[in-house]
Amino acid sequence: MAVRARRPASPPPGASHAPPPHSSQRFPHARQDHLDADVRRAAASKGLAPGRSKPYPLGGMHIDSGEWKLLAGILLVAFAVRLFRLSKPSSVVFDEVHFGKFASKYIKTQYFVDVHPPLAKLLITLAAFVFGYDGNFEFKDIGKPYDAVPYVAMRLVPALLGIATIPLSYLTLRGLDCRATTALLASLFITFENGLVTQSRYILLDSPLIFFTALTTFFWVGFCNEDKHEPFTESWWGWLFMSGLSLGAVVSSKWLWMLLGDLRVSPRLWIRHFVARALCLILVPVLFYMGMFQIHFMILGSSGDGDGFMSSEFQHTLGGRGMADTFADVLVGSQITLRHINTQGGYLHSHAHSYPGGSKQQQITLYPHRDQNNDWTIYNATWIEQNSNGITHITDRMRVKLKHISTEKHLHSHDVRPPVSDVDFQNEVSAYGMAGFDGDANDDWWLEIVHGDKSDPESSKRLRTLRTQFRLRHALTGCYLFSHKIKLPEWGFEQQEVTCNKNAVMANSLWKVETAMHPNLPANAPKVNYRLPGFLAKFWELQQVMWTTNAGLTDRHTFDSRPDAWPRLRRGINFWVKDHTQVYLVGNAMVWWLSSLAVFSYIAVRGILILRAKRGFRDFESTKVVKYDGICGFLFLGWFLHYFPFYLMARQLFLHHYFPALYFAILLFAGVFDFVTSTLRPRVRLQIAAVLIILAIWNFVHFSPLAYGTQWTRSKCMSSKWLKTWDFSCNEFPESYSEYAGVHAPTTHSVPSIATAQGAPEGEPEAETTTASVIKVKPEPGHDIFGGNEREENTPGVVDEDQIISDAMQTTAMAESGSVSGDSAEVEASASDSVSAVDEKKEDSSSAALSSESAASAEGESSEASSSSSSSSAAAVVEEPAKAPKPAGPLGEAEVEADKAAEELFPNAFA
Repeated sequence: MAVRARRPASPPPGASHAPPPHSSQRFPHARQDHLDADVRRAAASKGLAPGRSKPYPLGGMHIDSGEWKLLAGILLVAFAVRLFRLSKPSSVVFDEVHFGKFASKYIKTQYFVDVHPPLAKLLITLAAFVFGYDGNFEFKDIGKPYDAVPYVAMRLVPALLGIATIPLSYLTLRGLDCRATTALLASLFITFENGLVTQSRYILLDSPLIFFTALTTFFWVGFCNEDKHEPFTESWWGWLFMSGLSLGAVVSSKWLWMLLGDLRVSPRLWIRHFVARALCLILVPVLFYMGMFQIHFMILGSSGDGDGFMSSEFQHTLGGRGMADTFADVLVGSQITLRHINTQGGYLHSHAHSYPGGSKQQQITLYPHRDQNNDWTIYNATWIEQNSNGITHITDRMRVKLKHISTEKHLHSHDVRPPVSDVDFQNEVSAYGMAGFDGDANDDWWLEIVHGDKSDPESSKRLRTLRTQFRLRHALTGCYLFSHKIKLPEWGFEQQEVTCNKNAVMANSLWKVETAMHPNLPANAPKVNYRLPGFLAKFWELQQVMWTTNAGLTDRHTFDSRPDAWPRLRRGINFWVKDHTQVYLVGNAMVWWLSSLAVFSYIAVRGILILRAKRGFRDFESTKVVKYDGICGFLFLGWFLHYFPFYLMARQLFLHHYFPALYFAILLFAGVFDFVTSTLRPRVRLQIAAVLIILAIWNFVHFSPLAYGTQWTRSKCMSSKWLKTWDFSCNEFPESYSEYAGVHAPTTHSVPSIATAQGAPEGEPEAETTTASVIKVKPEPGHDIFGGNEREENTPGVVDEDQIISDAMQTTAMAESGSVSGDSAEVEASASDSVSAVDEKKEDSSSAALSSESAASAEGESSEASSSSSSSSAAAVVEEPAKAPKPAGPLGEAEVEADKAAEELFPNAFA
C-alpha cells in the first residue's frame, strides 16, 4: 500500500516556506549523501558505510570510547596473568641457559654465533645492562640459582611484549571488521593460553617473535583498509611503512596482481603502487634487519668461542685475533702454518700424543686456535740443490716434506685405516720420525697449486702466503691431505680429524699458508696480511653460517616433537623441576583444540564452496560469504606460512615453534565464531562468548601450577593427564599440600641432567657435532685455548718421544740388527740399556703428563681427557723403539719406487 507523505503546514500569511538548512522531511539527509548506485559502490569500496558523513577512522578501525575502556581492562588482566610470580623460580629455566649466556657475551663483547637474528637478544641485553649486570654469571645448568643477575628485568622484556600482543589481537580483529565480542573472545583466549603465558615469563625469544608477528599483522590490516579507502595519503604511507618495518618480508604480489588486472588503474598508477610497496615492503625491512646486525657486530668486537664458525678473514676483524704482516713468498726451508679452507676448522696441527690404534704414531689434527704445535718447516724432497743465495721458491708440482717443528717428525701417511673414518679410501695421516732422521718416501707430498689470487699473478705459479690455494697429494698412495667436520674422540681432545683421502672432494682438500718466515729473506721483503671484510661481506657470511648451523641442529632431545603433533597438543616440554614444583610447557587444551578445529573447519568449508562453485552454485556472490572468506582466508594463510615450513626441516623441533601459527589459529577461530554468530542477537552472542571464556579461564587455572611453578599435589597432577602423551612428572609432587611445609633444602631433579645429557633446545651451536665447523675442542694438557697464543712454560711435549727413539737407535746399532727403511723398520728389544732408557723416559713422561693434567684442571679444563691421552701416549712410547726406523738415504729402494710413481703421475715435473 502506498503511503503519501504529509505536507507541512502552511506558513502564516505573508511568510514563505523556509526549508531546514540541510534537510527536509522528505530528504532527511544532506543532498550530497543521496548518491546514485555507482557512487555508493565507490564509497563502499573506500570503507564508507551508506550515509556515513564522519571522517574515515585511522586504519579503518571504528572503535568507540567504550571499547577503549574495555581494552584497558583486558590489559590490566594481562598484566596480572603475565607478571604474577615473575621472579619465581629464582634459578635458570630451560633455554635461559643459552639466551642468558648470549646477554653475558654481548656485555663482555665476546663474539658468538647463534641461529637467531640479534634483535630479541639485544633487547634482553639492554634490560640487563640498564639494571647493572656485569656479564659474569655463568648460565651453565638448568636449576642453577641466580646470583647478582637482574634476571627479573631480563624476564620483563618478553613478558611485556607478551602483554602487548593481546591488545594487538583485539585491534587486528576489529580492523578485519569483526565484532567487539569476537575481538574480546580472542584477546582473552590469548591472555589465558597456558603455553603463551609460560613462554613469555622467561628469558626466551618466542614472546618477542610472536609480538612482532602480531604487530606486522596489525599494521598490514590497517594498510589494507587505508588502501581500500584512499591510497597515497599520509596515513596510507604511514601504515605501509610500519608494515614494512615490522614485516621484513614481501607479501604484496597478490595485491599487485589484482591492481594489474583492474583496467581502471593506469600503468603509471600501477608503477606508483609497485614502487611504494617495493620501497616499504622490501627495502625498509632489509635495512632494518641489516641494521640489527650492524649493532650486533659493533658490540661483539672481541674474540670469543664463536670464532671457529667464521672464516679466517672474518676472525681477524675481532679484537685479539689480528696478526702481524707475514712474508709473501714461501721458500724451501720456510717455517709456515697451514690452514684448512673449507671447514674453517683451523690449522694443521700435531702434538706429542699417539693414536690409540692403527699405526699408533703421533696424531695429526686440525686445531682452531693458534699454537706453537701448528708450526711446520717445508723442505724440498727431491734433493735438488738450492740457489746460491739460499732462496728457492716452492713451485707447482714440487715434491715436498713437512716437518713438525716442536716434535721434529714429518707429515706422514701410509696404507693404514684412520681410527675414526675407517674406510678403504681413507688413509691415516700421522707424524713420524725423530731428530736427525731424513724420513722416508711416505713423508713425501706433491704440492698442486689449484688457483691463486687475481690481484697476485705470481700466486698461480708459486706458493704465496694467503694468496695460493693448493692440495697435497701423497707421493706413494696418491691420496690427498683432507679434513672434514668429523671430530676425534676424547683421546684426540675432540679436535678435527685429518686423513689422506683417495676420493677427496676438492673443497675439503684445499689448504693455504697463513704465515711464513725464512731467515734468508730481508726485512723489507714483500709482506701480506688478511684482507679484512667489510660489513656486507661479514653480514652475508654470518647469514650462511646461521642457515647451515640451524640446519645442523639434528640431534634428538628428550622433549622434542614433530609438527604433526602440535595442533593436537600431543606433548609439552619440561622446563624446570625443583623443590617438588615443576614448570612444564603445555597449552590451554580448550583454546588449542578449538583453534585447530577452526583451521580444519575452514579447509573443509572452503573445499565444499569450491566444489559447489564448480557445480554452478553462486555462494561467492554473497557479500557475507565473500567478507568472511576474505577474513578467514587471510588468517589461514598466516597460520599456514608459520606452520607448514617446519615439515621441510630435519632439525630439532619443539612445541614452542608452533606459537606464531597458534596466534593465527586463535584469530581464525574468532573469525569463524563471528561468522557462526552473525545472525544472533548481540546479547546471545555475548553469552556464548562468556561461556567459552569461562571454560578457558578454568582450564588455565587448573594447569597454572605447571605455568607458574607453584604447589600441586600428585593426585591432581595424575588426574590432569588428559592425554597419555603428556609427560609432566607427577612423582615430583607430594601427596598433599601439607608436605610442602617440610621442604627446606632445594632438590634438583631430572631436568638438569636432561639438559646436560641431551642439550637444551635451541642449543648453542658450539655443542653440536653436525655444525659447519668445529669450534669447541678439548684443550691440550696445560694449554688454555682461550688464554692467549703462548703455551705455558711448564707444559712439555708430554713425552720426549724423539729422544727415546734416538737412544733406542744407538742401542740398535751396537746390537748389529738388520733394518729396512719405512714404517716396517724394527730393532732388537733385547738390549737391557735400551729398555732401561725407555722406562726412565716413560716415568719422566708420566710425571710430566700428571703435571700438565693438574695445570689443565686448575684452568677449569678437562683433566680427565688429558690424563687418558697422556697415558696412551706414554704407552705408545714404550712400543715405538721396537719400530724405530733407520734413516732412509736418497737412493733407498722405497725412494726409487716413489720416483718412478711420481714420474708416471707428473711427467712434466721431471722434464
